[in-house]
Amino acid sequence: MKIGILQTGHAPDELLSSEGDYDAMFRRLLAKGGFEFETYNVVDEDYPSGPEAADGWLITGSRHGAYEDHPWIPPLEALIREIAASGKPLVGVCFGHQIIAQALGGKVEKFSGGWAVGRQSYILDGREVAVNAWHQDQVTKLPEGARVIGTNAFCENAVLTIGENILTIQPHPEFGAAVIDGLIRYRSGAVPPELIDKAKAGLEQETRQDILRDMMIAQFRNEKLEAAQ
Repeated sequence: MKIGILQTGHAPDELLSSEGDYDAMFRRLLAKGGFEFETYNVVDEDYPSGPEAADGWLITGSRHGAYEDHPWIPPLEALIREIAASGKPLVGVCFGHQIIAQALGGKVEKFSGGWAVGRQSYILDGREVAVNAWHQDQVTKLPEGARVIGTNAFCENAVLTIGENILTIQPHPEFGAAVIDGLIRYRSGAVPPELIDKAKAGLEQETRQDILRDMMIAQFRNEKLEAAQ
């Protein structure tokens, strides 16, 4: 099965040699699935021919806002709508989560409550799951057909399903402690110091990327999400 990775941003240059770019992080995360991958750098206006170019699609995180005026965003939104209509599996993470919601009629805003950085706990299908996050923007209005399956007090719409073929995730299952540490070092200028201190303190604590990873794999395989335990 071929997964097309729609890369909407790049990791800090200082992390590339050790962690790779965002697409490489997802390739490692999803290695268990046995997928083939092809990356399209849509942030650099490199687009696939259409939904038929892959069997499933993944949209990465980005330092950009879904609501910002960039020339690559309208074509990406059009592609999202085409993929949604095609029935092919689509997964979005962080910016990917947000741009999918926006493209399908939801709303994304810079959240007035501030930032979530580092280890965060969510209630996911009734159980508590800790995963790393790095965002200020949030989905504040759901698109039609969306169902919230993951939430916490800070981020109400943290994990969504939209129809049968779309899964979107606000936190970052592809970010391990080393990536969070790198973002703290190289991309945290806008984050309040007290949140940085809290994120540093959480670097050694357990996270359960595997739970969201298995949900993503199940989505790509058109299996029931409940099967990913």
